[in-house]
Amino acid sequence: MRTFLLAAGAAIAALGLADCNRSGGQNPPSAATAEEKAATPSAHPGATVLSAEDETKAPTFTAKAAASDQFEIQASKLALQRSSNPEVKRFARMMIDAHTKTTAQLKQAADDAGVAIPTPVVLPSDMQGKLNDLEKVSLADFDKTYLDDVVDAHQSALNVMQRYAQDGDQAQIKSLAAEVAPKVQQHLTMAKSIKDDLAKGAGGTAQG
Repeated sequence: MRTFLLAAGAAIAALGLADCNRSGGQNPPSAATAEEKAATPSAHPGATVLSAEDETKAPTFTAKAAASDQFEIQASKLALQRSSNPEVKRFARMMIDAHTKTTAQLKQAADDAGVAIPTPVVLPSDMQGKLNDLEKVSLADFDKTYLDDVVDAHQSALNVMQRYAQDGDQAQIKSLAAEVAPKVQQHLTMAKSIKDDLAKGAGGTAQG
């Protein structure tokens, strides 16, 4: 009986050690750089859920990032034409400049990695549909619709950037994603702030 108890105790201890090893500090250290880690904390919870497409693969990531840039540029050009709110128009100019720059950076990083970005960029049907709606929505509803769209677009882009910065398969593009993610976060925060101001009526009737 004593021999049986000793054997059982040893087995339980071995199981406990194995479990500790699985959940403890014996996992390999993360290969993420400081820049890549910095891109992570503000991630939307959705960033941890993989989409149907593997966004850690360079062709998928670059296609999505290019489409996001193109959507932001085209939507913001419509804002310059249709909005009468100075703050919205200021933001739209910033978006055109910023996303034109990241488009060039993305193309360079993709070229360096030997990854082709489709030219011209064809927007997914949901993004194209939003652009079509922005062209037709009433002027009274334009600013709210535009800001709703760019908030959604920046949140989606942030999720994709942060995911690729952590787990991307091409070092050059991964570095760019880590660099761009905090800027996308800043744009998202700004868009939400302007949207909140409009909702409160602060400057909602401003002309310019």
